[in-house]
Amino acid sequence: MMTDEKVARINALARKSRTAEGLTETEKAEQAALRREYVEAVKASLQGQLERTTILEPDGTKRKLKRKE
Repeated sequence: MMTDEKVARINALARKSRTAEGLTETEKAEQAALRREYVEAVKASLQGQLERTTILEPDGTKRKLKRKE
């Protein structure tokens, strides 16, 4: 789960990477791991939203959105 602290850390590392100092190898690894976690959290959120989505047909019936194979 992405907390505000993790997002703040991602932003801090991004700002530091744009400076002349740059990031250490440890910070680069941390940044990559945090970014992966962030992307996975966004994907999970979108998937949950799509699973709760229903389509309203012209005849008034509702059907759940189905996953394409």
